[in-house]
Amino acid sequence: MRLYTIESKNRQYAAVEGKDGRLVALELMGIKVKDMNDLILHYDELYPSIVNGLKAYGDGKETEGPEYKIKAPIPVPIQDVICLGVNYKSHIEETADVLDFTKKTDTVYFSKRVNAANDPDGIIPAYDFVDSLDYEAELGVILKKDALNVSAEKAADYILGYTIINDVSARNLQFKHQQWYRGKSLDGYTPMGPCIVTPDEIDDAHDLDIFCYVNGEKRQASNTKYMITSVEEAISELSRGMLLKAGTIIATGTPGGVAMGMKPPVYLKKGDVIRCEIQGIGSLVNKVG
Repeated sequence: MRLYTIESKNRQYAAVEGKDGRLVALELMGIKVKDMNDLILHYDELYPSIVNGLKAYGDGKETEGPEYKIKAPIPVPIQDVICLGVNYKSHIEETADVLDFTKKTDTVYFSKRVNAANDPDGIIPAYDFVDSLDYEAELGVILKKDALNVSAEKAADYILGYTIINDVSARNLQFKHQQWYRGKSLDGYTPMGPCIVTPDEIDDAHDLDIFCYVNGEKRQASNTKYMITSVEEAISELSRGMLLKAGTIIATGTPGGVAMGMKPPVYLKKGDVIRCEIQGIGSLVNKVG
């Protein structure tokens, strides 16, 4: 199942993709949810109704209603996004002369303030105090129920689905402060989408090709099998003594190929178009403006 947030006439709706590719607002099926966060909280109980609703709308009937725009699947996350840093060996190696994690033994975690997630076609702000704007294509994981002290073996039971996140970073701010929080958290710095894909449509979350292109030039090309800490391991470790609420978003780290790792670095500038792609999920295209 592919879940979306769409906007029509200044109102947002949780929606699902039909077999013909058209998006169906859950409201048209008689399923009342306030937003994607509300759908997440009640997903398991609403799932049969969504499946039956899709069958009813699968006979060629008009489903979209008015024209709509695809928004970030979770426009306003319930909490800060939890991020894994340097979770691919290729990224550790390319940034060793800036941040040396070559001898690290434990997962690096940090959080990212997201007052509002940027849309799949949203503009990434070019702030005048940022001189080293960077991209990071990442697999995002969304939890569907509260997780506390969950084993890695049981962690998959807590996953609602997967999305694409561009962990946009102001490198000068990231390294100016001893923690990465501000350099990762400026408004517009978390493009997400285009949808949430549930696990039944993903054969193996740890075998997905992941790419990032800047103005059509391939910058990142890897596969999620090269993640050092797996999705399930991260959920288990993070939930040990810390409640992860339903709707929690985890960004699982980026592979090598970021602008900071190029010699010399080639940072983003106004007008640049960044396309992040993950196999089985889709693409996230944003412009710096």
